[in-house]
Amino acid sequence: MSESSEKKSLGPHFIIVGILLVVILAVVFWPSDDEPEPVVTPEPEVTEPEVTTPEEPEVFEPTQPAPTVELEEKDEVEPLPEPVEPEPEPLDTSDPAVKASLIESSSASKETVNRMLVDEGLIQRFVVSVTNLANDEMAPNHQLLTPPEQNFRVYSQAGKQWIDAASYKRYTPYVDMLESFNNEALLNIYGIYKDDIQAKYAEIGSPDQDFNSVLLEAIDQLLDTPEVPVPVEVYTDSVAYKYADDRLESLNEPQKQLLRTGPDNMRRIKAKLRELKVLVEERGSN
Repeated sequence: MSESSEKKSLGPHFIIVGILLVVILAVVFWPSDDEPEPVVTPEPEVTEPEVTTPEEPEVFEPTQPAPTVELEEKDEVEPLPEPVEPEPEPLDTSDPAVKASLIESSSASKETVNRMLVDEGLIQRFVVSVTNLANDEMAPNHQLLTPPEQNFRVYSQAGKQWIDAASYKRYTPYVDMLESFNNEALLNIYGIYKDDIQAKYAEIGSPDQDFNSVLLEAIDQLLDTPEVPVPVEVYTDSVAYKYADDRLESLNEPQKQLLRTGPDNMRRIKAKLRELKVLVEERGSN
């Protein structure tokens, strides 16, 4: 979370504490409007003692002890009921709540994050996307991010086609947003929704497998993507562009997609993934 967002979230709490402190001080130290008048004790008068004949002391007869009252069965005292702990309020797993948490954990503008993240099925899309990445597959209908506005571009030279650098730049705003997320805040959000994430994974994967291991496997798949020099040669088979280098074309779909972000963006993405991997492993071992 950025310094400004931390101030925004802490500000109201400091205001509330300040108001409470002022009220407490006012109650304890503020002078009362109804102060009592001082009480004056008069000087005692000195008189001569009178001589009197002592009287016989009054004799008090002891009273009869109170009769013992025995409780009938119907008068038995019933034990007090055990206090019932209030049930915690259900976790808000709605898309607006999840999206608001992500926006709060980013130093980028609210408009930027809001525009790039999809509006529905965030937790479901996250689970499906991570599961597919771990299985070397893509989930074309479950992206978490909106697609870039610019199209994929190539240029021709020496009778061959090469990926245009402009194709890489269209992913840079997404990488900027990725780097804007505070790592600890992201892991805290992940921890908050972990039970719901695990439940959704149990529906599509192995119910007995911890989703942490799936997440780490997905990260490793992307980290294993090779770095290649530019320009990168491609060709078209009238349906889609393919890598001319068979070694690149034989990579799995997530790795080939990561290559399309370009060498600079890919290095930045990998750096962020390594940081998150360390935190996931540390949290998982605790």
